[in-house]
Amino acid sequence: MSPNFLPSNRIAEAVELAITLQGEQTRKATGIPYLSHLLGVASLVMEHSGDEEQTIAALLHDAIEDAGAYAEAVIREQFGERVVRIVLACTDGVPDEQGEKGDWQIRKQNYLAHLAEAPVEVLLVSGCDKLHNARAIVSDLYTHGPAMFSRFKAGQAGTLWYYEQLAGAFQAHLPGSLADELARTVADLKRLAS
Repeated sequence: MSPNFLPSNRIAEAVELAITLQGEQTRKATGIPYLSHLLGVASLVMEHSGDEEQTIAALLHDAIEDAGAYAEAVIREQFGERVVRIVLACTDGVPDEQGEKGDWQIRKQNYLAHLAEAPVEVLLVSGCDKLHNARAIVSDLYTHGPAMFSRFKAGQAGTLWYYEQLAGAFQAHLPGSLADELARTVADLKRLAS
């Protein structure tokens, strides 16, 4: 079976840009380099038949959310309009001048509504992001138990609500193995949280 695409140097350039933009960040309260999440999402995109530009977008999917307009301009210049469109569509809030993204619940409700209209190329990257995050939460629940929810703004109830809604949205709008895996992971998350 032939691959969906043969990776070019653009993948390495995207990893380099991800390190430049987010290389000093860590996952919430873990010390794990944030790059591990970006690489994990990109890997899932490739495993679920994404193309090179979707893989690049996966590597940069949080850059605009975290680095703002500067990141958007750099991504557009280096990787083009399609990659920027996917990254923007995976963003649930860009910080204002004070670094605030707005009310968590409103942002998440808006993002869930956005998924209903999002093209498949966006749903794939977003779904891989949400799956990787859900897997990390499940892993942390095994290690730390429900106390780990204290690191999330929404706490346990809000986080569980959001992931249940995400699982349903992806089942409805991107049915298949990715949505099924997300649903199974969210079921594990709920079981471990109780």
